[in-house]
Amino acid sequence: MPDASSHLDFLSDLLARARRAGADAADALLVEGWSLSHARRLGKLEKLERAEGQDLGLRVFIGKRQAIVSTSDRSRQTVDPLVERAVAMARAAPEDPFCGLADPADVARSLPDLDLLDPVEPDAELLVERARAAEDAALAVKGITNSEGAEAGWSRTTVALAASNGFAATYGRSSHSISAAVIAGEGTAMERDFEWSSVIHAADLDKPEEIGRRAAERALRRLGPRKVDTCKVPVVYDPRISGGIVRHLAGAINGAAIARGTSFLKSKLNQPVFPASVTIIDDPFRKRGLNSKPVDGEGLAPARRAIVDKGVLTTWILDLRSARQLGMKSTGHASRGTSLPPGPSATNLWLEPGSVTREALIRDIPSGLYITEMIGMGVNGVTGDYSRGATGFWIDKGELAYPVSEITVAGNLSDMFRNLTAASDLTFRYGTDAPTLRIDGMTIAGV
Repeated sequence: MPDASSHLDFLSDLLARARRAGADAADALLVEGWSLSHARRLGKLEKLERAEGQDLGLRVFIGKRQAIVSTSDRSRQTVDPLVERAVAMARAAPEDPFCGLADPADVARSLPDLDLLDPVEPDAELLVERARAAEDAALAVKGITNSEGAEAGWSRTTVALAASNGFAATYGRSSHSISAAVIAGEGTAMERDFEWSSVIHAADLDKPEEIGRRAAERALRRLGPRKVDTCKVPVVYDPRISGGIVRHLAGAINGAAIARGTSFLKSKLNQPVFPASVTIIDDPFRKRGLNSKPVDGEGLAPARRAIVDKGVLTTWILDLRSARQLGMKSTGHASRGTSLPPGPSATNLWLEPGSVTREALIRDIPSGLYITEMIGMGVNGVTGDYSRGATGFWIDKGELAYPVSEITVAGNLSDMFRNLTAASDLTFRYGTDAPTLRIDGMTIAGV
């Protein structure tokens, strides 16, 4: 693998060529990646792949006009005409009064060490063993009758970003993952479930055998599901899917949606949106965090923020363009690829734990639903209306009584946020995390 710092010399030369071709300003992003993945099913190899690739994106500005071009070929024969094409496209593009680079005084001058790169690349045999151990452990559980397979993967990515405003930086990140999905039961009474672990450093991976066993146990618990009558009851979200509630908030306070006026929270800045017991953190600097980053996609330093502080919505998630539209400053949330302009995106998000245990959260529910899996994306960001398919367990007299399926859960996110209670069992696993969450007054559409 080449020295990542050498990428900055290439980008610096590319920017100089763009300026000579007529661009007033420019920035460039180079992403280089390597990956190794293995999949198996019922003990047989289904995939063993290695991939290497790179993508280069160049954005040029002429006044308030911009254009973006991208390529996977860094040769001179490709890049020289690419620069000319980008400048020609910018001259023909419509004006955008909100586009442009960051002020040179605002760009990040140093990058924190977030421990995002595991220096050890696993060999193929290790990935094969991880997947084998996960599937074998699942199939060894009595009642598991089939497998959808197990996978293990690794990747490493180098990111280099430079701009004509003086910003230039590079950093790397890695990823390790294991997953397993199995089937319990037979005939028309089969149920499927899965488990996975995804981390930055291999040392933080769950043991493959644990992943397999958990997948098997989840599948077995789902056997014999019942249907329930339509009703209005408390709903409890398992930590495996409770982060979805936080993601819906992030979408609603995304600066692009706020600037367009297409969010149900567009008038709620600095107002209570959740109970006072709720605080939600966005932290780009979490060590080994799945969504951590030392700098945003426009060269600005991000920061740890309580986007909801004791129930009050404190900020929008902004990049430069949406901030300019709203007459505000970027919050350092720009995210980008090589072929599209930057857009606002959250980093490591979590809802801080409450003061009661999961058991206490459920104990006083006479009838309700405990959700372990969501289906579909029926959320209207303009109105906040929420309707999604769900499976899980029926709560009877404060206990999980039996599995249920073919259910739709409905409400409005504004009401759901106000009626939310968090348990104390927060763990960091998914990049967007929450403890067990209880939301009262949800509508369950059953039979």
